[in-house]
Amino acid sequence: MRFKISLQNRARHTDLVACVGWMTPDELYSCGDDHQLLRWSLLNGETSKVADLPPELFPLEMHWMPRSAISAGAKSQADTIFLLTAADGKFYLINRKGRIEKTVEAHQGAVLTGRWSHDGSSILTGGEDGQVKVWSRSGMLRSTLCQSSGPVYSAAWAPDSDAVLYTAGTSLIVKPLAPNTKPIQWKAHDAIILKVAWNPNSGLIVSGSEDTRYRVWDRYGRQLYSSAQHHHPITGLAWAPDGQLFAVGSYNTLRLCDKAGWCHSLDKPSSGSLYNLAWSSDGTQVAGAGGNGQVLFAHVIETHLEWRNYEATVISRTSIALRNVNNDAKEQLELRDRIIKVSLSHGHLIVVTASQVYVYSTR
Repeated sequence: MRFKISLQNRARHTDLVACVGWMTPDELYSCGDDHQLLRWSLLNGETSKVADLPPELFPLEMHWMPRSAISAGAKSQADTIFLLTAADGKFYLINRKGRIEKTVEAHQGAVLTGRWSHDGSSILTGGEDGQVKVWSRSGMLRSTLCQSSGPVYSAAWAPDSDAVLYTAGTSLIVKPLAPNTKPIQWKAHDAIILKVAWNPNSGLIVSGSEDTRYRVWDRYGRQLYSSAQHHHPITGLAWAPDGQLFAVGSYNTLRLCDKAGWCHSLDKPSSGSLYNLAWSSDGTQVAGAGGNGQVLFAHVIETHLEWRNYEATVISRTSIALRNVNNDAKEQLELRDRIIKVSLSHGHLIVVTASQVYVYSTR
């Protein structure tokens, strides 16, 4: 499998793009140092400006409230908000129309990272002041979990939201929320760790550092994989929602890796450093925030399945190539919507798209 990457002919942002976030699998938001909040529609290919952010707001990380946390009475997605951390020591809760609903003074120095809990009931932030804090969904401080000697560049919730993972120089620390519970700490890299991600389904952790390596861990700090050294620091990391794949970003580089850590594809987009990566909720595509003003889109293709004498390969967003290796008979399926999942076994091919499920017999 590999990524199929698309970049704009002309960057829509006029300065560094700091963060990207998917509101739906077909709609992405981005913002950066040009203070523009842009919406990208994959349905019609249009890009529009949602709002101009305040001139003093330099964003660092964006995370949309989980869809499961939106109240049943919400009018469509009108109540959807995202968390935006910023260099001014504040985090902001902003609605989909770009209106700032709440501003919270959170840290001394920049708020380097911020994440909603998986159920949307809490917010986790880490700052330049070395503190890690947990807030209510309305922005009220619940607890200060730790005070590190250096900046907390990245943090993540445990799969059950009962602990948090954060960076501390070259170490990773898992801090349970339960009182009087000892944290787990281990030296993870040879240089400052810039990014960390914890997948809620597989329970695996991936970290990236200025030592130009990425590594995969279990929740107890046991190393499962260490990459070779690369040419540039790892600046972006993100797990696919199902935990089977993750993406790694650095300067003009995007990698697609499986959960065991092995790299399946390496691309060299002209994006500058990829400061932030985000998977769509259906796990089919990744967006990246480029240091040169580009927003990168990467779609997973060439997923290859085999069963007995049959082969199926996803060759584009909406196409599957089929082959019978016994007689070399070939067929191509063209579907109306984006392919999300494919399974081939027991004499049937099952294809899940954005709107339908198709079941084909191998006959």
